[in-house]
Amino acid sequence: MAAEFDGALDDYIQHLRVERGLSKHTIDGYASDLIKFATWLADDRIVLDDVDESTVAGFLVSLSQQGRSARTQARALSSLRGFFRFMVEEHRRESDPTELLEGPKLLSRLPDILSRDEVLRLLQAPSGDKPNRVRDRAMLHTMYASGLRVSELVDLDLGDVNLAEGFLAVLGKGNKRRIVPLGEHARAALEEYLAEVRPKWAKQSARACFVTARGKAMTRQSFWAIVKKYARAAGITKSISPHKLRHSFATHLLAGGADLRSVQTMLGHADISTTQIYTHVSSDHLRKMHERYHPRG
Repeated sequence: MAAEFDGALDDYIQHLRVERGLSKHTIDGYASDLIKFATWLADDRIVLDDVDESTVAGFLVSLSQQGRSARTQARALSSLRGFFRFMVEEHRRESDPTELLEGPKLLSRLPDILSRDEVLRLLQAPSGDKPNRVRDRAMLHTMYASGLRVSELVDLDLGDVNLAEGFLAVLGKGNKRRIVPLGEHARAALEEYLAEVRPKWAKQSARACFVTARGKAMTRQSFWAIVKKYARAAGITKSISPHKLRHSFATHLLAGGADLRSVQTMLGHADISTTQIYTHVSSDHLRKMHERYHPRG
């Protein structure tokens, strides 16, 4: 355990014993949780000053993946919450990284996602230059690149698309708008669709970005069928839905090193505790980094 954590933990234990008068059994439970957290930080070379919401969420998820009960996870979060509140009160930290985190009810329901390889196969499935395949390719790329809800995708207006700058202005829950980047591949796929297909299908007064061959706006049900069709063509056997692309978008971003706040903004989550569920794969990323760089990995 790092010296900085060792000293802070000693002071916190003293605080629990003298100022709060807790029993030895209770203090030992808190200390055990905090030592496990300190060891987890040391294994991944994370210093105490760098601990944030995603770090704590990653630790809680690691407990879940180890098969620890929801009760154990909740106790660990409670131990960490008390410790970091003490650190803030003692002016050793400016903020409490546990303040916005909720207990294990979210951590117990991890979203099922597609692997990177499965996503790639799905995106490549609508190949060719047939109009419907060009549109389907643009929709799949756009949803995965931007992490949109299916309703946000089919409700996207032409005026919400800024190809020149490479972003979408998405109208999400609560009629709140957010700016979401497109990415190079989605931008190219969308540009091809808007140039080659939509002008032939859409009526002049149509506002919807994605339309059918009859010029009507795409529906949620129609896009669901599109996702299933190309999943079968890509040889993906697990259950599939449009929302699974959104889950995959968030998880792959976090596993690649994106910070929790940025992913929260892109997903349009009002509460960061909703986003933390996607950190389950980031712990796998940290494990791989540990194996690569730790002398005893």
